[in-house]
Order: sequence, then C-alpha cells, then structure tokens
Amino acid sequence: MTRIDDRFKALGAEGKKAFVAYMMASDPDDDTALQIMRGLPDAGVDIIELGMPFTDPMADGPTIQAAGQRALAQGGSVSRTLDIVRAFRAGDDNTPVVLMGYYNPIYARPGGVDQFLSDAVEAGVDGLIVVDLPPEEDEELCIPAAKAGLNFIRLATPTTDDRRLPAVVRNTSGFVYYVSVTGITGGPAASATDVAPEVARIRAAANLPVVVGFGISTPDAAEAIASVADGCVVGSAIVKQIGEGRPVPEILDFVRDLAAGAHRG
Repeated sequence: MTRIDDRFKALGAEGKKAFVAYMMASDPDDDTALQIMRGLPDAGVDIIELGMPFTDPMADGPTIQAAGQRALAQGGSVSRTLDIVRAFRAGDDNTPVVLMGYYNPIYARPGGVDQFLSDAVEAGVDGLIVVDLPPEEDEELCIPAAKAGLNFIRLATPTTDDRRLPAVVRNTSGFVYYVSVTGITGGPAASATDVAPEVARIRAAANLPVVVGFGISTPDAAEAIASVADGCVVGSAIVKQIGEGRPVPEILDFVRDLAAGAHRG
C-alpha cells in the first residue's frame, strides 16, 4: 500500500472524489514552488502532481511549456525536483506526491534508472507518470519502479480502444489517468457526458480508480468531471496563475475553489 492507495481508500470511506493539482517544480523558482506546494494540502488537494522540467515535452500545452521554460531558466532539473519533494516531506508525510515528466532526463541522469528510483523513494515520492514510455517499454522503468515500491500511473486516452486498453493498464497501479480530450494540456473543455462511459470502460479493465485530466479549469467543471470519475486533475489553470505572478495566497485560494468543486462531485 502506498500513500496513493491509502488516500483513495480514505476518500472512498468519506464518499469523496480525489482532487489532484499539478504544478511545475522550480516554477517560478524553487522557494516559491515549495511555498505553493506546502499550501496545497490545506487548500484541499488530495494528491500533488509535480512536473519535472524538460526542454522537449510532447503532451504539454503552451501554459505548461512556458512553466517548464521558466523552471529551466532557474536551474530546474530532476535533482532539484527531488530536493523540493524532500523539503515538502519535512513537514508533510501524508500527502501523496506523483512526479510527472519524460524519460530522457531520468535516463540521462548520472546513475540512470536505478539511481533515480533510489533517490525518488528516499525523497518521498509515491508515483510516476512518464508519458513517453509505452507498455512495450515497461522493463525500462515501469517494472523497476513497481519493485522499488512506487506506483506507475499510465495514461489512457479517447483513442485507447478495447484492443489496446489491456496492455495500457496491465502494469499500472495507484490510479489510471484518463486524458479527457484528444490533444494537449490546456485545450478544449472536458465533457462529463463523453467522459462517463470511458471511465466505466477503464474501471472494468483496470479495477483501479480513474482520475480525469485535461480540459478542466473551473470549480463547476471539476465538479462535473469528478461526478462521473474517481477524481479530477487541474494543471494548466493553476500554472497560469503562477505564470501571471499572482501572490501565493491568491493561488491557493484559486486551488481551494477547484478542490471544493471536485469534492462536491
């Protein structure tokens, strides 16, 4: 059982859905990012998804790409991301933290996969979302991560048909992240009507919670999507607030409203 498993069990006992908040590590700088991250649990965030800055993202829209560039300009890296998690864990040993990113910085880091996994576990990471490693490459990171005690969270999309879905969910743990729209982050609004049957299909195949992300930017949207899933993720809308240089308390108030919407779902 990981912190992620424990959190979904606790939410289920309360009859609540999960609210997952995404932010980029080191955006706009390490200190501010850590201040925001530390405030997320009190703002109602159940799981924190922390982006690892990378120069060449493939799933991120302009808002998150810009956050990555800001972070890289401040020296953001996988190692700095893990440092932020360590600092967060000094005051919070309960909130699950999932790292989201791409395989290249992990593979290229000194010590490669083994050192990364050792450092991630030591820092207090609970799960990984690595979007450019398909199931055919599970031996690269997914299987070693599971052996290290980390959840490896896979993405399913509107184009993941019934032939492909078993492979996608086979070694997934923690939850399945359903990408609600065909496209990048910060794109069209997600539709609960379209999402509901897909969530049911994925639940049946995976026997795991299904959390929906992409295209959710308001409390009402969070409520609508959470009502047909096990939770929802908001990223670009939060990152936009950070990119605009809003004060940290204002950012956390924005997050609090989103979390309340998801929990109403």
